[in-house]
Amino acid sequence: MSETPKERWMQWVAVSTTILAVAAGIGALKGGAYSTRVQLATTKQVNKWSYYEAKSIKLHVSEAERSLLAATCAAGPCAENSAAAKRIASLEPEIARYNREMTAIKADAEALDKDSELNKRHAGALGQAVMFLQLAIMLSAMAALLKKRPLWWIGLAVGAVGLVYFADGFFLWF
Repeated sequence: MSETPKERWMQWVAVSTTILAVAAGIGALKGGAYSTRVQLATTKQVNKWSYYEAKSIKLHVSEAERSLLAATCAAGPCAENSAAAKRIASLEPEIARYNREMTAIKADAEALDKDSELNKRHAGALGQAVMFLQLAIMLSAMAALLKKRPLWWIGLAVGAVGLVYFADGFFLWF
C-alpha cells in the first residue's frame, strides 16, 4: 500500500490552526472573566449609589429638621437649654457625618466605575480577538479542505489581526 504524499504546507496549516484555536479558547475564557468583573463592579456601583442616595435623604431630613427648629426659635424666644436648641446642636455633628460618609461613598462608587471601564476595555479587545481568531480558523480549515494555499495565507493574516487584539486584551495598547 502506498500512501499519498502530504503536502508540507498542510502540516503548517494544522500547526497554525492549533495555535489560533488555543488563543481563541484562552481569549474566550479571559473575555468572559472580564465581562463577569464588569457585571460585579456595576452591581457594586449601583449599591454604592443607592447607599449614597439613602445618606442624602437622611442628610436632607436632618437639614430640614434643623431649619424648622431654627425658624421656630427665630419666631419666638428659645432658651439656650431648650429642647429645640439642644436638638439643633445635636443635628450639626449628624449633618457633618452624613456629608463625610457621602463623600467617601461617592469616591468608592467612582473607583468602581473606573474599574468597570477598564474591565470593559479588556473584554472588548478579547471579544474582537476571538472573532478574528475564529474567522482565521475557519479560513484555515477551508484552505485544508479545498487545498487552496492562498486561502490559508488570508487566514494567517486574519489570525495575525486576532493575535494583536488578543495581546491588546491583556496589555491594552490601544
